[in-house]
Amino acid sequence: MYAIGVSPWVWASPVDDQALADLIPRIAAFGFDAVELPVEQPGDWDPARTRDLLGSHRLAAAAVCAVTPPGRDLVAAPPAVVESTAAYLKTCVDSAVAVGAPCVGGPVYAAVGRTWRMSPAARAACYADFRRALSPVADYAGERGISIGVEALNRYETSVVNTVEQVLELIDGLPSNVGVMIDNYHMNIEEDDPCAALTLAGSRIKHVQVSGTNRGAPGADHFDWLRFLGALRATGYAGSICIESFTAQNEAIATAASIWRPLAESQDLLALQGLAYLRAAVHSVDQALRSGVHRIDGSHLTWT
Repeated sequence: MYAIGVSPWVWASPVDDQALADLIPRIAAFGFDAVELPVEQPGDWDPARTRDLLGSHRLAAAAVCAVTPPGRDLVAAPPAVVESTAAYLKTCVDSAVAVGAPCVGGPVYAAVGRTWRMSPAARAACYADFRRALSPVADYAGERGISIGVEALNRYETSVVNTVEQVLELIDGLPSNVGVMIDNYHMNIEEDDPCAALTLAGSRIKHVQVSGTNRGAPGADHFDWLRFLGALRATGYAGSICIESFTAQNEAIATAASIWRPLAESQDLLALQGLAYLRAAVHSVDQALRSGVHRIDGSHLTWT
């Protein structure tokens, strides 16, 4: 059974010590297993305090999420920006070590919302620049037992990588602790077949984020969740699955994530409904696989 986690962004931004003190007891009471921890600005939350708070509520740190607003770029940016972004990512690694998270994940290549056209040659050069810039961060993380998950975003949020295939090209040649962070919201927009993309990513999946196709609760949408979870199981991934959605009540985060209307009657209900659906869906898939299922396709399970 996968551990099911949630991002505090469902309720609040910035995610700081006060927000975590308010939210972690509630997240635990709802029945989640884990929490994602975004680092909007280093120092927003204290890693040692957060580790103790999670431990007191028997929650795991699923991942530390790197946040890339304007000015955080490893490609197509001045050397000083690349240097400061690498330093920021190392801070995220330190936070992951402190809270016991296995992974730092996110669109670590460029600021969300930055898009520009690239010829094939320019794209190849961009990817090479990324590998050079991330390499010392990857080594720093690997020495500390931390993976880095690189997340593809949809075409409206980046022009660097939109698909799993592009991520694999981007990270080719980097150490094995660098892999893919999955987010089905972006996959639903960009991938011809999200399940085939999971298969392509295979053992290089480092972390998984999920939401409904409208950024609401998983399950209240048209996504083929049973097939997706079956394909994820087949990769051997054994980490957490975390709900990432956002509150419409915070102007900055609502604008950044294009959340223009409430996605549920309440943020608590979004989290609770998503958790209940994922628990049931994962249970159904695991039970089917134990029973000798041959194919998982939507709500249809075909046994051998």
